[in-house]
Amino acid sequence: MVSALSGSALDVAPRLLGARISTRVAGAIVEIVINEVEAYCGSDDPASHAFRGPTPRTEPMFGAPGTVYVYRSYGIHWCANIVTGVVGVAQAVLIRGGSVTEGLDTVIERRGRSDHLADGPGKLTQALAIDGSMSGTLLGDGGISLVVHQGAPLPHVTTPRIGISKAKTRPWRFVAVSA
Repeated sequence: MVSALSGSALDVAPRLLGARISTRVAGAIVEIVINEVEAYCGSDDPASHAFRGPTPRTEPMFGAPGTVYVYRSYGIHWCANIVTGVVGVAQAVLIRGGSVTEGLDTVIERRGRSDHLADGPGKLTQALAIDGSMSGTLLGDGGISLVVHQGAPLPHVTTPRIGISKAKTRPWRFVAVSA
């Protein structure tokens, strides 16, 4: 799996569309098929948390491919990224949204609603029960698993990233479209 995650975030991001991300927390399994991601390219990307180099918070972004980087957005929501670059070179893909395929009742309980369950990065992490304690873990070792879609990337559109203040026009958001 690590080879599928190695490389530029721009190359890996569209390959994550259709991937299945899952967690097992307190005995509950939840799985989501990813349908929206954004690429962040470290020192070449002023919108990346790693733009100015490693800090205690961003250290996981400089880890091995398959490392999970989790951070708080606006002090409210957790957001989850999958590291793609080689060790020491920060590249990561933000998991922005998906569709629940397993554990629907658990997700409804966690989200306190039955709609809009994982259609945003904070909603997705809440649905999966991902939090800051999982930052820096490797996929498969810290309660988060990922099965990457095999074959050609799913049909998708690219758009500018959402909710950032720098490098806003770069078309580094990838959204799966129905065939």
